[in-house]
Amino acid sequence: MKQAIGIVVKKDEKAQKKAVELEAWLKKKGVKVIFADNFDSPLPASDFFCIIVLGGDGTFLSAARLIGSRDIPLMGIKFGEVGFLAETTENDLYKAVRALLDGRFSVEERMCLNVSVIRKEAEIASVDVLNDVVINKSALSRLAYSAVYINASYLTTFKADGLIVGTPTGSTAYSLAAGGPVVHPTVPGIILTPICPFTLTNRPLIVADTSEIEIRLEGDPTDIALTFDGQEGMDIDSRDRIVVKKSAHSMKMITFSDQNYFNVLKARLMWSGGKP
Repeated sequence: MKQAIGIVVKKDEKAQKKAVELEAWLKKKGVKVIFADNFDSPLPASDFFCIIVLGGDGTFLSAARLIGSRDIPLMGIKFGEVGFLAETTENDLYKAVRALLDGRFSVEERMCLNVSVIRKEAEIASVDVLNDVVINKSALSRLAYSAVYINASYLTTFKADGLIVGTPTGSTAYSLAAGGPVVHPTVPGIILTPICPFTLTNRPLIVADTSEIEIRLEGDPTDIALTFDGQEGMDIDSRDRIVVKKSAHSMKMITFSDQNYFNVLKARLMWSGGKP
């Protein structure tokens, strides 16, 4: 294998120890290994076969930020609490890596969203997210009034603690906790989920992935923030227009034949009383 395998690992003693063991194991098989030491530094210029992520969903999202639009697939190994992005458990780590080296895997493409923040007609931020972008208020501020336009047509103003705009992959993240639907990753849609809406008729909504969503804050929006995949954020106010649409780039995820999405879903949500 001429290409390198990257390793991104969470800041956890158990995961860090396993990463060192994995590095030694791979090197014995003649595989070049490169560690991403921290999430603030870009990955070194190298041709990566893939990146193995040891951690939970937060670590996986950090790895996704690291690679940006580069065509590098991610393979997630779950070290942490309930998560959906890392499909393989730590107990199956070496089984999965053997399958990877033998070429017994497939690559799924996961839709991302591009989020632009426009202030006085100037774009002040443009970020791609794998899970979601969230408008939320501080603990002491009043309701956030989020006016939503779909393809330039006014939809409604969500009066809530905030608003989540997510991908199908992100449907099992913050959106699920806020009462949003579980959407299969291959379904072409964008999810809008209000957080604790003041009006009971404000319900989650799925729109086509071809939609352009524009959000404007109304009322007196103080202490309102915009967060991208829960990894970074910025303050916003009534001067800003937030435009969300399907990104030109997708995230590639390595999966194996024995990893069925619904089996992973059942295991994480503890459905079916533990039946296989």
